[in-house]
This record gives sequence, structure tokens and C-alpha cells, in this order.
Amino acid sequence: METTEAIILRRAVKHYDPEHEMTQKEIDQLMSLAKLSPTAYNQQNYRFVLVDEPELRQQIRTAAWDQAQVTDASLLIVICADTKAWDKEPVRYWENAPEEVQAFMQSAIDKYYRGREQVQRDEAMRSAGIAAQTIMLSAKSMGYDSCPMDGFDFDAVGKLINLPEDHAIAMFVAVGKATQPARTRPTQLPTNEVVIANRF
Repeated sequence: METTEAIILRRAVKHYDPEHEMTQKEIDQLMSLAKLSPTAYNQQNYRFVLVDEPELRQQIRTAAWDQAQVTDASLLIVICADTKAWDKEPVRYWENAPEEVQAFMQSAIDKYYRGREQVQRDEAMRSAGIAAQTIMLSAKSMGYDSCPMDGFDFDAVGKLINLPEDHAIAMFVAVGKATQPARTRPTQLPTNEVVIANRF
């Protein structure tokens, strides 16, 4: 499937075949594509929690106000962000680069993030959002549908997945075989309202 077609056809689908299982090869492919999502300083601060334990899925569904896609989708991904990835042996993000590049990047990442808690969180959330879109478009190109979700109790889910203190949950992405099509696409704002030339 062409990228433009995947973008046009991707919709938030709520109803999935609970009997359908993705193969491990498909899951591995999807995660490999997700890992290609860009991140600032190549810090790769996204973390993908793949929830496949039925009991845990049900507990998460309860924390998500009983939304069926949490348990019925073939794959539930809790997309998290490591807000301190910038400070965790950052030289490893450029192991294959020349030494002078490694030294420069390590210094630059430290100067940019140290002491700037909001910037650290914002950066991690941006990375998670980009990765989520990569997952959804990749899933569509593989013949699957998806649903991005933020309708859940973030604190409760964090406890259920043992979220580390220096991580944050960005969203869920449910992936699977749709049993019902998405609703008709709602109204799109006119281009001249969302595309601005140079200045507001």
C-alpha cells in the first residue's frame, strides 16, 4: 500500500475481531518499523509495552472505562516515553558515528536537556506521538486497523504496568482486524484555517 493511501484510509476503528491473532512475525515487523520513528538526538525515548496477558488486558479495560478495543484488538500497545533517556548513557545513541560526532552530540544533548524538566517531557511526548503515527500507518499498510486512545486512567494503568518513575504514558494504540468500519470521516476544517503562510 502506498503511503498516501495508508494516510487516507487510516481511521480510528473501535470494533475488532477478538478471535484474530497477529503472528509474531507481524508484531516484530510492526515494532521494527516503529523503532525507525525519528527522535531528537537519536535518543529513541519511546517505549512500547505490548500487553498480551488476558487478565492484565481486562484490568486495563476497566481503567479505560470498559472500551472494548482494549481487550478485543489483536495487539494493545501502551506507548510510553522515557523522559530521562537523554541522560542514560547517551553516547550509545551514536556508537557507529565518528568519535568527534559522539563527543559533540553527548555535549549538545546535555546542554539542551539538563535542568529543563518540561522540555524533557515535551520531547519524550513528541517522540511517542510520532511513533504512534508510524505504528498506525504501518498497521494499515499491513492490512490492519488501529485506534489511538487516551481515554483511560493514566495513573491506574501506570500502576498496572509498573511504569518507572521517570517514564510517562503517552497513549494506547490498539491494532487488529476490524469487524465494523469506522464512522464516516467527520468534518475537516478548511485548509486556509489550518495552513498559515509565514505568520498568524
